[in-house]
Amino acid sequence: MTDKTEFREKLDALIGKPTGGSGKPTIAPDPVNQPMIRHWCHALDDMNPVYLDAEFADKSRFGGIVSPPVMLQTWIMPSPKIEGIAERGGVPMEMGRNPASFIEDAGFTSIVATNSEFEIERYPRLGDVISVTQVFEDVSDEKKTSLGTGHFVTWLSTYTDQNGEVLGRQRFRVFRFKANR
Repeated sequence: MTDKTEFREKLDALIGKPTGGSGKPTIAPDPVNQPMIRHWCHALDDMNPVYLDAEFADKSRFGGIVSPPVMLQTWIMPSPKIEGIAERGGVPMEMGRNPASFIEDAGFTSIVATNSEFEIERYPRLGDVISVTQVFEDVSDEKKTSLGTGHFVTWLSTYTDQNGEVLGRQRFRVFRFKANR
């Protein structure tokens, strides 16, 4: 068995596995709330009245204020931990061992995000407590690009409410590569 074959088997073994930690869902630190929606809308200049105007939203198909659906990822972000951030390479939270760390150990030390795709099932409502589970969905064969040689790694995040109803899914893809020199 060659090193490339063993490496590919390790990549394939990631598929369907949690991206890190215990594999348990990450639960939002706060329920969906109007102040955070307002901050998001003003930051992105999205003044949709179903996000901001209770009277308008009550008469809409939603029957009340809803969150912009692409805020799903925002709701589950933990509060940043500044202490020790330099030692964590600028990551604002403590993380457990990454099950894909062997990719970096194999020399694919550079990373660039390539795309993110959302599928929305329903808009989050005020008071929803959102949780997310994340699993590796796909790892490409080795690809050569202008950046270098590497693998596209995709993980799937599934967002649910407090009742387990799926709100949406997000596919996030990065390219882990050995940079051209």
